[in-house]
Amino acid sequence: MAIVSVGIAILILVLLVTWAKLNPFLAFLITSIIAAIMLDVPLDTIPRTLEQGIGGLLGSLAVIICLGAMFGKLISTSGAAQRISSSLMNICGDKYITWALMLTGFIVGIPLFYNVGFVLLVPLVFSVVYQTKLPAVYLGIPLLAALSVTHGFLPPHPSPTALVPQFGADLGLTLVYGLIVAIPTMILAGPIFAKSLKNIDSKPLKTFTPKTMDEDALPSTFNSFVTSLLPVLLIAGTTVLPYMAGEESSAFVTFIGNPMVVMLIALAIATFSLGLSRGISITTIMDDFADAIKDIAVILLVIAGAGALKQVFVTSGVSTEIGDALKSIDLNPLILGWLIATIIRICLGSATVAGLTAAGIVAPLVLTSNVNPNLMVLAIGAGSLMCSHVNDSGFWMYKGYFNLTVKDTFKSWSLMETIVGVVGLISVLILDQFV
Repeated sequence: MAIVSVGIAILILVLLVTWAKLNPFLAFLITSIIAAIMLDVPLDTIPRTLEQGIGGLLGSLAVIICLGAMFGKLISTSGAAQRISSSLMNICGDKYITWALMLTGFIVGIPLFYNVGFVLLVPLVFSVVYQTKLPAVYLGIPLLAALSVTHGFLPPHPSPTALVPQFGADLGLTLVYGLIVAIPTMILAGPIFAKSLKNIDSKPLKTFTPKTMDEDALPSTFNSFVTSLLPVLLIAGTTVLPYMAGEESSAFVTFIGNPMVVMLIALAIATFSLGLSRGISITTIMDDFADAIKDIAVILLVIAGAGALKQVFVTSGVSTEIGDALKSIDLNPLILGWLIATIIRICLGSATVAGLTAAGIVAPLVLTSNVNPNLMVLAIGAGSLMCSHVNDSGFWMYKGYFNLTVKDTFKSWSLMETIVGVVGLISVLILDQFV
């Protein structure tokens, strides 16, 4: 009966988001209270349970996500993203233009959250369209596939970063495995798939004609690339640091390897290299940072709401029942996590909400089985990207920017996202044989 109540709670969440059009944070809170009542959590403890869930999940993530948002904002406003794009175009040339756009989406997408990366980079795609006269969809899909991959698989993006502590995974290893999974996934869903889209007619709206910065106002190529990749380099570096340092330096290694410290170091270096050293005032930089926090406030609230619902499951004891029930299903746990995330993604639309909701359901299985928690983060990330359709804001952003019909949006965007989800899962399952 308890598991049935969980199913009803998920259905209520879906209806509140899709039918009632409630903000996901409010939907999570209402669903959490209803679920707590159905699961016989004492009424006087429900508020404390929700607070515990919100604080427990946000406590380890809020700083990382906020620092990541500031870092991404600086990459955008400094012109580093534009420099990376133009440099890769020059290196790859017209023959490999789709590969250059894919690499642009991947490198710039690491520090930028998805919606920000979309709004920033799609106009750059259109500038290439105007220069080369090549089809817009053919050029855009490789970049957007790379953006989707970074969004679903790589810290410090919200969903993978939030799943790491829930599963007891390691942020550094998740990033390393995520990079391994990301490369074949974005190649197949990007440049290779894009070859089949040359006949889709797209006339991007003139509203989205890019306004580019002058070349002499941009940071150097070296500065742009190295600074943009700092979070990846630092997180990967601190993953191998414990194996290189002796026991006497364990306290320092623990400190320097903390994700919050890593992001703070990356932001401090970027503030100097992309900002202060180039004559940008500290006031301007801080104003941009304030705008960045506003941009991700909704994401933080969604994570908070998901934490509340998860805590209801834990406090009521239904998490244990869910774990036992999932263990009895004769299916690879990684496939099971992917499938649950896929179903929720199809129902709700939001990849972040799908990933966090699926994590709350699958977490007991991860903690009680021998499944690799780092790979479970990636499997759920792949599932959360599946089958984007009309209830996903990304679907309509893509349709609007590229000025496509709904049919062509399904043929290009929805199929690309599905390829990312399927190839991502296959890559995770292959990697599971070796780690």
